[in-house]
Order: sequence, then structure tokens, then C-alpha cells
Amino acid sequence: MKVLLINGSPRDNGNTATALGEVARTLNADGIETVTINIGKKAVQGCIACGMCGRIGKCTFNDELYYSIWRTVKDGIDGLVVGSPVYYGGPNGSLCALLDRVFYTLGPDLMYKPAASVVACRRGGASAAFDRLNKYFTMMNMPVTSSQYWNMVYGQTPGQAAGDEEGLQTMRTLAHNMAWMIKALANEPHPQQEPRIWTNFIR
Repeated sequence: MKVLLINGSPRDNGNTATALGEVARTLNADGIETVTINIGKKAVQGCIACGMCGRIGKCTFNDELYYSIWRTVKDGIDGLVVGSPVYYGGPNGSLCALLDRVFYTLGPDLMYKPAASVVACRRGGASAAFDRLNKYFTMMNMPVTSSQYWNMVYGQTPGQAAGDEEGLQTMRTLAHNMAWMIKALANEPHPQQEPRIWTNFIR
């Protein structure tokens, strides 16, 4: 059993990494393998709605960041955790540009996998960023894993989140809950899907 963690911070060792690291260590202790992918500092291409992914099965843009996630998901994962710092009350824009492409092309592979978002902030905006990231999961039939509080840690400079004892406990509780969900759902059949109905507000 394996969980993919995506670090949406340009800092590989910042406060988002601290939170995700706590999640990963706890998942490992519960017998779940983890792999972490960092988006890093390079520019991230956003979706241009070209529709090529519907024909070739993956995004037309040939960037290693996207394909590292694509390969990991295709190899098989049982859960997903996405982490981000808070920028202007929302997640990192580069992360959202990447997730738009990931979820548009890998939706069927992500369905019914337990998922969670994690955010790190200096002071405010955490709940708005948390809500924004959760929307990816709730549009893809992914069970959202909860914790004892919203999944957030506080810190300004790298490493400060390590002093947020409640935040780190929230990360551990999240990880225990996700491990429990993954194991409980492992042999459960998926719900029967109805044919998709699409309606537009402008006809």
C-alpha cells in the first residue's frame, strides 16, 4: 500500500515539508509506503484546454514534474496527500496549475483513493487554502480523510512549524486516519457509477 505526497512549496525543506514529513513518518509506522514529489522552483505549465490528453491519455506538455506524478499514479497508489503554503489566502499558484493537469488527466486513476490536503501559513488564510485544495478531491469521487482539526500548521521561517505541537499532532491523526481508511477500503467494491450527466447553464 502506497500514498503519494505532493509538496506544493518551492522550498523542499520548508514548513509544508515539515507537515508532510510528519504525515509520511506516521503512515510508514502504520505500514503504508510513501513517496514524496516536490514541485520545486521551476515554472509550472498550466492547462490550456487543448484536449490532447483525451486522445493520448496524458498531458501534451513534456515536463518531468507532471510525468513523475503521472508515472507514480499509474504504477499504483492507494492514497494522496497534497500540501501547500498559503499565498494570499490560497494555495501556491504553481501547485494549482499542476493539479489542474493532474486531475484532468488522471481522474479515473484517482477515483475512490482516500485523499487529504495540508497547508502551512504564517498567520491566516489556511482554511481558505485548505478548502480550495479539497475541491479537487470532492470532484473526483475521492474520500476525504479528516483529522482532529483542519490540516494546518503554523510557521513563517523554515522549520518553525516543528514547534507547532497541535499542528503536528493533527498531521499524525490525519495519517492514522488515512492508513485506517486505506486498509478498510482495500477489499471493498467501488460504488456503481451512473452514466455521467452534463448540463450547462448557457444552452
